[in-house]
Amino acid sequence: MQPTFALRPGVAVAGGIVQRQPLKFRRLWLDLPTLVLVESGCKVLHGEAGTFRVEAGQAVALAGGQAFDVSNFPGEAASYRARWLAWERGLLEGWRTPPGVRPQPVVALGPVAPAFAEAFTALTLSLEDPALPDAVVGHRALEMLVWLEGAGRLILDDTQFAPRVRRLLAGDPAREWRSAGVAAQFAMSEASLRRHLAAEDTSLSEILLDVRMSTALTLLQSTGQPVTRIAGEVGYQSPSQFAVRFRRRFGCSPSDIRRDSPRRGAVPGLSS
Repeated sequence: MQPTFALRPGVAVAGGIVQRQPLKFRRLWLDLPTLVLVESGCKVLHGEAGTFRVEAGQAVALAGGQAFDVSNFPGEAASYRARWLAWERGLLEGWRTPPGVRPQPVVALGPVAPAFAEAFTALTLSLEDPALPDAVVGHRALEMLVWLEGAGRLILDDTQFAPRVRRLLAGDPAREWRSAGVAAQFAMSEASLRRHLAAEDTSLSEILLDVRMSTALTLLQSTGQPVTRIAGEVGYQSPSQFAVRFRRRFGCSPSDIRRDSPRRGAVPGLSS
């Protein structure tokens, strides 16, 4: 499997990850409900809901609006390989959760049936096919939600203000965002913007940096784009400055994400 990335705006985004060494990433924020299918190696997730281990052939569904420490381990396999899918908000707005299904932050699905994996593959291919209309692709994206019926409802957290700011910035991470412009998007003053974010122990600069680094991590894991291009796509004209910020955020360099052989002394821990 090669790294892949496919986006159908308003429907879903999906990707494939190939990682040949253990790496740990702290506080990865999930805005959208996400489904992960591990094909080889092992994934460990740690968040407020607890610690979850996902082995090869197993899947896990994660509700939007929460953060995790994530670790991927090649284990006895030559590499860690996984596919992920995130449903876009536009599609979810038309989804009606079956009655009696309780919301859960994490749904460990365990070993998946072959038909489940086939539906996952079909959806990924659909996202990449420009000949298919959005309605058809949307139907296949909803099919993956049907597989989760009875397992738990994947909810979005709209009760806090910071995630709303994060979603705005994530729409264009390379933009030179200013507090005045962001405040105007929420029909409030700059002082109110700072006050709302401070009440949730964050700031506009912290959110923007995290959005840029998280976007860069996704592109490094799921595409073959050069590091210099990824740096530009998240707002850095200087690749060296980008590398410094990335290492400060994740504790490894952008090139470490794509390194073919394990680093000496790498110690398994929690990561994504």
